[in-house]
Amino acid sequence: MKKLLLTAIAAGLVSAFTLPLQIAPAEAASMVGMPCKEAAKMKYPGDRKMRHDFKKACKDTWKASQK
Repeated sequence: MKKLLLTAIAAGLVSAFTLPLQIAPAEAASMVGMPCKEAAKMKYPGDRKMRHDFKKACKDTWKASQK
């Protein structure tokens, strides 16, 4: 019973850390330590329109968090 409980706890911790999180663009850029422009280039290397939209959303989110 003890081994089963420990296994269940370990599996729960592993799954909790591996779940994808929804992070705002500005938070993602600041966590990595890069400006929004570079984060947009990494996320959308071939699509200029999506890159522009991502950069704009990232900057707006960053500005809102600074107030």
